[in-house]
Amino acid sequence: MRLEQIINDIDNKIFFPVYFFYGEESFFIDQLTDHIERHALDESVKEFNQSIVYGRDVSVRDLIDLSRRFPMMGNYQLVIVKEAQDIKGIEGLESYIDSYLDTTILVINYKYRKLDKRKAFYKNLNSTKDVVLFESQRLYDNQIPAWIENTTKSLGYSINPIASRLLSDHLGNDLGKIYNEIEKLVINVEPGQSISEEDIERNIGISKDFNVFEFQNALGTKNALKAQRIVQYFEANPKEHPLQMITVMLHNYFMKVFLYSQLKNKDSKLIAAEIGVHPFFLKDYKTAAAAYSPQKIKQIISEIRVLDLKSKGVGSTEGNDYGELKGLVFKIIHA
Repeated sequence: MRLEQIINDIDNKIFFPVYFFYGEESFFIDQLTDHIERHALDESVKEFNQSIVYGRDVSVRDLIDLSRRFPMMGNYQLVIVKEAQDIKGIEGLESYIDSYLDTTILVINYKYRKLDKRKAFYKNLNSTKDVVLFESQRLYDNQIPAWIENTTKSLGYSINPIASRLLSDHLGNDLGKIYNEIEKLVINVEPGQSISEEDIERNIGISKDFNVFEFQNALGTKNALKAQRIVQYFEANPKEHPLQMITVMLHNYFMKVFLYSQLKNKDSKLIAAEIGVHPFFLKDYKTAAAAYSPQKIKQIISEIRVLDLKSKGVGSTEGNDYGELKGLVFKIIHA
């Protein structure tokens, strides 16, 4: 079942006897678990009918016994198992799944791991009608800006593509951290207002002028002065802008510029989807592809890979030498 459908069912008080949330992305698992905890029971009966346990503290037998209790003064009891990946022999739950109790809502919070889809345990979970099985998958980096926009919209706000990209580039793919920053933003922005890069700079402290996104644009337009000023800012703030992160993002950027140069005669929406960028930013890749030939872009990518190795201490005694980055800027724009 899809995440949106699960949330919609919960909001409409449609509950299932067993929920099994698993996968490598913990954020969605926690989001769904918390949503059930908030909506399944009235506050007046939670003291009697809600149990929250942790995998390291219970056995499968304990969990089955807990799930087979009947509710007091209510229609359901809610049993939430957090960190269920710590339960030894969790496949033993199969006996309960085969004959679950209708008055229990059992929520299994199984993080950081996948289930083996070849095994009987997964097949049983997947085929049982009243079991909600959800795999929480990690988002690719190019999916993060769209997730930020959708999440902000769900909170009753909007965010412009530049601001969304700024958050994504600065915070990476830690969805929990990004969500916390979005919550911080909406507290300080008028309801219904579109969040801008100025709001991000003012409330979170991410510079709208000195960041990797602006650095890429400076290189794409061959603005050497702006690019070198941004490098100086990075050098003065190495904890926020580690050289290894910058080289990875530069590599990804020029790979996309190269891909654009190969696809430029196709429909713009198809190109945006192919290279994994918001259509709003396609003009930037068009500018960069016009500024650099495909052969030059290949040379740039090669130079970036060399710098990436040096940033990791290969062939260099300085793993954080921003002087090497300044030299790379010169080679990209002038060589």
